[in-house]
Amino acid sequence: MSETVELVIEPRVRDLGGFNVRRILPFHSRRSVGPFVFFDHLGPARFVPGKGVDVRPHPHIGLATVTWLFEGALDHRDSLGTIQTIRPGAVNWMTAGHGIVHSERTPPEERAAGHNLEAIQTWVALPQSHEEQDPSFVHHPADTLPTFNLEGAHGVLIAGSAFGKRSPVKFPAGILQLVIEADQKTTFEVPQAVERCLYVVSGSATIGTTTLGEAHMSVLAPGRISVSLSAGTRIMIAGGDPLDGPRLLEWNFVSSGKERMEKAKADWRASIAAGFAGSWFTQPPGETSYIPLPGDDEPIPLDVPPL
Repeated sequence: MSETVELVIEPRVRDLGGFNVRRILPFHSRRSVGPFVFFDHLGPARFVPGKGVDVRPHPHIGLATVTWLFEGALDHRDSLGTIQTIRPGAVNWMTAGHGIVHSERTPPEERAAGHNLEAIQTWVALPQSHEEQDPSFVHHPADTLPTFNLEGAHGVLIAGSAFGKRSPVKFPAGILQLVIEADQKTTFEVPQAVERCLYVVSGSATIGTTTLGEAHMSVLAPGRISVSLSAGTRIMIAGGDPLDGPRLLEWNFVSSGKERMEKAKADWRASIAAGFAGSWFTQPPGETSYIPLPGDDEPIPLDVPPL
């Protein structure tokens, strides 16, 4: 498109019943940026008292997930036994490896009172050498993540290195993820990475001759690039080293091999049939429901939230 912007990706909106999700990656002509293979913008949404998010237990392999909240809260439960509430500024970094199951639900206090929710959910594909590693979960409180101030803007470094800071988040390949908010109209240089994208959460950003509005992503060209933000604009920058080979994405699974993908599907069906007892996949604490593979029968009752 230009010397600075290789591609502009427009969002595809999905209604999840009460709130919208804007899907950015994967895109038909761009499946990944660095290790990032999935990029969703949830909300902003307003939930009235008694309503909230209930993402039933579901499996992952071959990836790490991270949810960055701008507003709201989510209770994370996983099959390692983790129960962890995430709120704005903190990071839940879940590595699926050879297999993990997790759920995401609105905490009881927010559900009772009514609340706003806005978040970005991303998946990063693990290097082939780590696809079958043991699953893990690490919570990084807000006060452990580096913050930085630019002229007219401030931000938080989620993963990787930028502006002289380094995140405590561990990932076995080059990675970059950060959020920046403009306090006033400002211009700065985008941190370096082999592959990079810039997503406008709200407001507008100008890169060379390209101006991006809300919910648009630009895949950036290599080299030194400056971006100008209007006052109040919020962006996320993500990227890192290119993938070490093609990746398959099917449902909630990411893998470098078709046979491994088929095994994951078979393991999920077998785990459901076994009632998650002695099976490859097991349930998070207090959870009894699940999301079936697309096209398979739904559980009855559909959902039983944990107490």
